[in-house]
Amino acid sequence: MNVPLTPIRFLRYAGEQFPGDVGIVCGDDRFTYAQFADRAARLAGALRAEGARSGDRVAFLSTNCHRLLEAYYGVLEADCVLLPLNVRLAPAELSYVLNDAGARFLFVERMLLPLADAFRREVPGVERIYVFDGVPEAGWLSPRTYDDLVASSAPFHRELMDVDENAVAELFYTSGTSDAPRGVMLTHRNIYLHALLVIASGRTSPDVARNTSCDTVSLHTIPLFHANGWGSAHTVTLVGGLHVMVHQFIPAEVLRLIEKEKVTNCSLVPTMANALVNCVEREKYDLSSLRCVMIGGAASAPTLVREVEEKLGGSCISGYGLTETSPVLTVSSIKKGVPCDDASRPHKRARAGYAIPGVEVRVVDADGRDVPRDGETIGEVVARGDVIMDGYWKRPNDTLTAMDGGWFHTGDLATMDDDRSVLIVDRKKDIIVSGGENVSSLEVEKVLVAHPAVYEAVVIPVPHEKWGEVPKALIVRKPGAEVSEPDLVAFCRARLAGYKCPQTVEFLDSFPKTGTGKILKRELRKLHGAPAASVPTSGDCRTAL
Repeated sequence: MNVPLTPIRFLRYAGEQFPGDVGIVCGDDRFTYAQFADRAARLAGALRAEGARSGDRVAFLSTNCHRLLEAYYGVLEADCVLLPLNVRLAPAELSYVLNDAGARFLFVERMLLPLADAFRREVPGVERIYVFDGVPEAGWLSPRTYDDLVASSAPFHRELMDVDENAVAELFYTSGTSDAPRGVMLTHRNIYLHALLVIASGRTSPDVARNTSCDTVSLHTIPLFHANGWGSAHTVTLVGGLHVMVHQFIPAEVLRLIEKEKVTNCSLVPTMANALVNCVEREKYDLSSLRCVMIGGAASAPTLVREVEEKLGGSCISGYGLTETSPVLTVSSIKKGVPCDDASRPHKRARAGYAIPGVEVRVVDADGRDVPRDGETIGEVVARGDVIMDGYWKRPNDTLTAMDGGWFHTGDLATMDDDRSVLIVDRKKDIIVSGGENVSSLEVEKVLVAHPAVYEAVVIPVPHEKWGEVPKALIVRKPGAEVSEPDLVAFCRARLAGYKCPQTVEFLDSFPKTGTGKILKRELRKLHGAPAASVPTSGDCRTAL
């Protein structure tokens, strides 16, 4: 018997097996799995009653909250496609995404209504805009709110055997390093298998020793509008874990929730991890429940991995992936049989790691041949497996280019060692070519952040009359710390070849960041006189995991 592979099955299972267990904590609201499943089914019923047709794109403009999590299931139950919107985008960018996707319905968190008002006239295809709760005061809003619809609608459940597992379930738009953002189509099958494979890799599991179905308490520090929420909307639900929502990343609030809800795991981009370990209020909170912190979204430094384990507790591992890969491709858990001691563990866990089950990862040269697995030879990361997207929305040529030779080309440069562990060296667009030598900006950044006075570091190329381009370091210092340009140059020269060291250092108060907290290097290149990247990249959203 072949039952279609769809994430709809995850919440149905959790609602049946763990009905009385609390499944979501969102501010003062707490919902059991029975309530979670019922609300998602009622959302599906509401969409059908409002005239939603099969395949319609239903957009949500929201920070992390229980309604957006419900939409991960309710929109699919209604046989529609979920379109989560990045709340950090400008009005023009949001109108582009909505028009390109052809969305008919838009749900908006109340505090984001001014943003929706700024672009609503530019999206004629959006037929109805609903606010989440309260009274719809503006005339352009539907008189019925999200909460009204859920409260008054009958539950609707699709016939599972009628689901096309290869149909698009979710549509995520990349951050747009090319001419415009591109829609990444993730199918029911992609999402279903991604969740199972991530669970199989050991990221989420029942606790047999404690005789509980699952004691996973996951803090949603990564926005659910980003890269399939790193899969946590599905993995945590399937095992009956507890979803704890974080509306906004405020370090002290995150630490408070870890203590209050006894959080066992969370995912962070490096800037988030850095903020938590340096939070002045950190020692006020009991973080002993934390078992695992996963860092992704950008390359991590061994120094940060060590600090997370020492100051937050639990194990710290890294992961790598892209929006186009659902997103997890690799994790840096230590494999059995691989030698590892206290000195080497932070370095191994700061790597991208090895492929999760069901995924093949290679590092290839320009001709598509595997580079030697010596940990030194650089090539491009390519991947194939059940988690790879169906393609780019309405961009068949871009899809063909990205899938050249039957492998998805990530545009990320890396090495692979004899244990098949991947180390991301740089993104193609960020490699600095100085006097014919390739300089990895990530390698230099990892050295810089190891300095005790450095909070964040970015290395960019700047023009040079003799060498073509040379590295320049942009530095945010830790509060109250003092360090000079000569200090940092000398620090680098003691640890790196001379041509890799920054020629100049500039100190900034802060860096521009994406909605997920990733540093916007392209903006820093523009602002600080660096030349445009000369090497094109095949994918838009790098290391999105």
